[in-house]
Amino acid sequence: MTTLKGKKGLVFGVADERSLAYACARHFRDAGADVAITYLNAKAERYVRPLADALGCKIALPCDVSVPGELENVFEEIATKWGSLDFAFHSIGYVPPADLRGRVIDCSAEGFAHAMLVSVHSFLSMAKLAEPLMTSGGCLLTITHYGGEKAVRPYGVMGPVKGALEIAVAYMALELGGKGIRVNAISPGPVATRSASGLRQFDEFLDQTTERAPQHRLISADDVGALAAFLVSDSASSMTGNITYVDAGYHVVG
Repeated sequence: MTTLKGKKGLVFGVADERSLAYACARHFRDAGADVAITYLNAKAERYVRPLADALGCKIALPCDVSVPGELENVFEEIATKWGSLDFAFHSIGYVPPADLRGRVIDCSAEGFAHAMLVSVHSFLSMAKLAEPLMTSGGCLLTITHYGGEKAVRPYGVMGPVKGALEIAVAYMALELGGKGIRVNAISPGPVATRSASGLRQFDEFLDQTTERAPQHRLISADDVGALAAFLVSDSASSMTGNITYVDAGYHVVG
C-alpha cells in the first residue's frame, strides 16, 4: 500500500468534486500526506471550500497562474506555514473556447500564447518556486494527454500544448535530478470532468475509447489518483522524466 505519511504536498487546479486534482488530493490524503490545495478564483471557491474542509486542508488558496503574483503568493504561504515541500501536483490547462473548438491552424496567436502560459509555463514556474522548499528532494507531477503525442481530433490545439508540456517534463527531470527532485507526468484516458466537456465531440470520443482500448472500458478519476499517489511516494524514487499512461491500454492502439 502506498504511504505518504509525514509528507507535505501541494495540489494545483481543484475545480470541483469531479476534477482529477481533487481525486489525486484525496488519494494523497488517504495515504497520510498533509495536503494544500489551490482553486482558480472566488467563483470556484464555493465548490472547493467544502472539499478542502473534507480533506482537512489548512492551506486552501486561490491561484490564477495568469495573474502576476498569485502563484508566488501560494508558495510564500507554503514557506511560512510548512517551511518545506515534498511534492507538488499540477493539474492546470486552458485554451480560450473559441480557439479550442476551432482547427489548430485557425488558433489565434493570443489564444495559443495564453494556453502555453497557463498549461505549460505555469509548471515551469511552479518547479522554480518549489525547488528551494524541496531541500531533501521531492516530486513534481503534472497531467498530460495522448493528444500531445498523436493527433487526436477532439483535442484540438490542446494537443500541441500538451506536447510542449511533455518535453518540458524531460528537461525539468534533467535539470532537477541532481537535487533529488523527480519530474513526471500522468497521461490519463478521457474522464468526464468539467474541463473535458469543452472538447468537440467528447461523447463520441468516450465511445471510441471504450471500443478501441484493450480493456474496453473508461478509466475513473480514482485510477488517476491512485497512480499519482504512487508516483509521488518513495516507492517511485527511481522514476523521473516519465510519461505514465493510465488509459485502459488505449495508447497502444490509439
